[in-house]
Amino acid sequence: MKKVLIYGVLTIAAIAAIMWKLTANKKANAAKTEFVKQSNTGDVPVVTEKVARVEFDQNFLANGNFEPVRELTFMSDVAGRITQLMVDEGSYVKQGQVIARIDNELLGTDLQAAKVNLEQLKVDKERYESAYKTGGVTQKQMDDTRLQYEVAQSKYDAASRKIRDTYVKAPINGTINAKYVEQGAYLALGTKMFDIVDVSRLKLKVTVPEQQVIHLQLGDKVEVTSNVFPEVKYSGKITFIAAKGDNTLSYPVEMEVTNVSGKTLRAGMYGTANFAMPKQDPAILVSRTSFVGGVNSNQVYVMENNTAKVRKVVAGRIYGDKVEIREGLNEGETVITGGQINLTDGSKVTVQAK
Repeated sequence: MKKVLIYGVLTIAAIAAIMWKLTANKKANAAKTEFVKQSNTGDVPVVTEKVARVEFDQNFLANGNFEPVRELTFMSDVAGRITQLMVDEGSYVKQGQVIARIDNELLGTDLQAAKVNLEQLKVDKERYESAYKTGGVTQKQMDDTRLQYEVAQSKYDAASRKIRDTYVKAPINGTINAKYVEQGAYLALGTKMFDIVDVSRLKLKVTVPEQQVIHLQLGDKVEVTSNVFPEVKYSGKITFIAAKGDNTLSYPVEMEVTNVSGKTLRAGMYGTANFAMPKQDPAILVSRTSFVGGVNSNQVYVMENNTAKVRKVVAGRIYGDKVEIREGLNEGETVITGGQINLTDGSKVTVQAK
């Protein structure tokens, strides 16, 4: 008896579940049928938004890496053995400071010989010039003596320059970032000796989209921040704006950044340029999805009395998922932002909830 009662309850429950499923399917099919019916009668479901002028912030950020304003690789101007090396990696040097000395004994001998020759030719030149006044020598003899003296002067100057070059001096202020030689090493002409980096000022290189770069000018002030010292605001000045953009229509921009004592940035660190744009009048912005086939089409659908009308517009700057409309739309109109794939000019539409 109990088994019969249990089987009966289970049967009734199964029948109830089947009836509920059939009812749910019927409602779903009815909704689909109504949607198709509306589509077939021209009432295409769409999503819309009202056209209005809005205020928006054009300020933007751009990220890049700091580079030294000045850096160079110093090469040897003379050949010889290093007799003194006054700096090491990490040493700070000032422009004109002697940082190494190269053996100049042989060069000193050459300089002395050039000096003696120059002094002798100077005496000869003066004697010939005096003799020429009295007719003792010809014009050609005097000219030849003068030429010999000038050649000797050039040789003496060259020998003096080589001696001076054996006192290796820092060409710029900066830090010895790399040292490639040691005391006692023999240098050939053009041997790489040091890398010198000046980080008192840095360059921040970023790329800026075309819609923003048109507002930038050389000399503009830019606030710069960094990840390592987020609390510090560094002062930057635009020193370069590329005349040609890359394949993404972005333009390289460089700014010179002054370091802050105690919060010194280093080359290679990550930085952010905070560009403050001039305040603009309110503008019409619509969703990017409003455009038929993409922003470049410059076509949108406007809803008028539940009818979709194709409208030619002039698109301006793009801000994320919004696009500026410069011509073609007026405040208060309704633009279609979804469902355009099913539309043609003149289609009847019905607004669906977002």
